[in-house]
Amino acid sequence: MLLRLTALTKRYPAVTALDGLTLEVPRGLIGLVGANGAGKSTMFRLLLGLTQPTEGHIQVCGVDVAADPIEVRSRLGYMPEHDCLPLDQMAADVVSTFGELSGLPRRAARQRASDILDLVGLDEARFRPIGGFSTGMRQRTKLAQALVGDPELVLLDEPTAGLDPLGREEMLALVARLGTFGISVIMATHLLDDVQQVCDHVVMIDAGRLVVAGETASLLDRTGAVTVDVGRHHDELVAGLARAGVAAAVVNGAVEATVDGDQQLDLVRDVVADLGLPLFRLSTRLTSLDEVFLRSAGGPE
Repeated sequence: MLLRLTALTKRYPAVTALDGLTLEVPRGLIGLVGANGAGKSTMFRLLLGLTQPTEGHIQVCGVDVAADPIEVRSRLGYMPEHDCLPLDQMAADVVSTFGELSGLPRRAARQRASDILDLVGLDEARFRPIGGFSTGMRQRTKLAQALVGDPELVLLDEPTAGLDPLGREEMLALVARLGTFGISVIMATHLLDDVQQVCDHVVMIDAGRLVVAGETASLLDRTGAVTVDVGRHHDELVAGLARAGVAAAVVNGAVEATVDGDQQLDLVRDVVADLGLPLFRLSTRLTSLDEVFLRSAGGPE
């Protein structure tokens, strides 16, 4: 088990950051989802042993954080959200220094830093000062320093923050690759699309309380909405479906029908065939994690 929380609570004088969280999280790529102020950063500080819970217990990678925080930190890598890199230093020097801090000999740390910077796409830039890096390159450097110690688990705090669409996709691809190396990830973000794209398990929190947790795929249900693309014949299909008792409308150049079960889905197909229309696409729509969050948190539908 990657993470086990038991009645975890953290109170500050003016606010309760985490309120009685109890859950178990398996190894893999985990999305920790919540709005700003939901308790994600507090959760990371507790996992790292940098602050103590008011109540409850935490186990990370099978180790009790309160009993042995140093052992826990030796198994973790951490990529902070804020800009924390020394701008006058080269990426190779910064990452190799973190390698030495993790216990690697100097020569091994330099080689490991070179390998990790190559992995994150900074091989040619590793001897350049970080001050000249773009936002995406700085994010990659922070990811590299989190990986250089060969951790079991990496904590990523808003890894796509400030990135353009291409940089965001590249960062998410790097996160997804970590799973192929046997490294577990907890990615804290308020961007549900990022989690849906790369994470196989999700934990949603709101105002310090657990909203829902589970496998990403199991949370995404069929909605009953079917998209049917018949080219320019959408009005004809809407009329045919209405005669068959199926509600439908034209949405973004395609027909969206509401069905209740496989029998009505077959009926949609049969109407298309009976009308002799070309069928370019027939697909069911799944819920998004945004819909799961709103439904589970009791927000507006």
